[in-house]
Amino acid sequence: MKIRPVILCGGAGTRLWPNAKKHQAKQFIDFGNWTLLGKTLERVKASIFDAPIISTNAKYLRQVKQHLKKHKIKKFKIVLEPAKRNTAPAILSTALIKDIPNEQPLMFLAADHLIEKVGLFNKAIKKQQKKLTHNNIFIFGIKPTMPSSEFGYFLTKNTKVTRFIEKPKEAKAKQIISKKGYWNSGMFYLRKDSIINNFKKHQPNIYRNCNKAVTKAKYKSNVYYLNKQAFTKATAKSFDYAILEKTKDINAIKLDIPWSDLGSWKEICKMYGRNKRHYYKKKNVFHRPWGSYVNLFNGKEFLIKELYVKPKGILSLQKHHHRAEHWVVTHGKPKITLNKKYFTMKPDETIFIPLGAIHRIENPYKKPVKIIEAQVGSILKETDIVRFQDIYGRVK
Repeated sequence: MKIRPVILCGGAGTRLWPNAKKHQAKQFIDFGNWTLLGKTLERVKASIFDAPIISTNAKYLRQVKQHLKKHKIKKFKIVLEPAKRNTAPAILSTALIKDIPNEQPLMFLAADHLIEKVGLFNKAIKKQQKKLTHNNIFIFGIKPTMPSSEFGYFLTKNTKVTRFIEKPKEAKAKQIISKKGYWNSGMFYLRKDSIINNFKKHQPNIYRNCNKAVTKAKYKSNVYYLNKQAFTKATAKSFDYAILEKTKDINAIKLDIPWSDLGSWKEICKMYGRNKRHYYKKKNVFHRPWGSYVNLFNGKEFLIKELYVKPKGILSLQKHHHRAEHWVVTHGKPKITLNKKYFTMKPDETIFIPLGAIHRIENPYKKPVKIIEAQVGSILKETDIVRFQDIYGRVK
């Protein structure tokens, strides 16, 4: 039996746009002729998978259909949530639709994860298929590349998961990594009957209401429109809290592959830094008295640049009216002014420059400084620079 991939595509991605009333959901952002949902759809074309099921809401239905068409996926089902109820009801509702047999292996994927080395990932899924039972759950752990407070973690004994830790502070994350903890990727692998049995046992309210929402759903053109009255009665809970923290039979599939949920501008900057040769164009290089910069990608309300600050180069002390900036240092040790603070940064360190903050980059050393910068705002032009001091005489 082939594995049925279920893509969870209801997230709003508000972490990237904290102040924007209208913003793009992360899974649909064009990062340079590709989106995270597009990459996910390409992954599930592998021979181990059956036709995908996409869980989303009415707001995103048109974009989901556009993506399916663009990626030439003709066989699919869409399950439409009538209200936000977090991941537990979303996951259960997709599993309950009629055309999934009881022993069907289901692979739950987030629409907004970037996974590299897909061959290794698919191999791990296939390898564990025979171990799936009517009760157990497999979750995917990613070997951490750094102590991060942006991800959840879990600890294991052999392959059994013994403990989950929600987004710890960096010092705690270091301890978890020293105990061989893994990032919790939020990807789950289990059979349909295991989902049903776990929800019946641990979350009877969610099971009862989701079952009604699916039974009373309207079905048209491959889309299940879940019954709103029943679905809204289901308790809003994440799958982690609802099931994973209650059941004992959880196994870990540990992966050492490049993975990111691109959930912060730091992660996005790093992704562009790793792949900058794909985005680099000579015509987008601009020279300045302090060094140069190259525009790597101009997205919708964001712009990614790489700054090169030569030895002894100093940018003007400046602010912006229309944009905030996120910087990731990739080379050298820049001295930074941020309002009344003055400090030195090192490679892999990150800083946020809020809208209207007075700031400056200096390079007092012999080695050049390189910074990947994400500008986020309504106007992303060089005209949006207010200079206060400048050693090159550019203050009027």
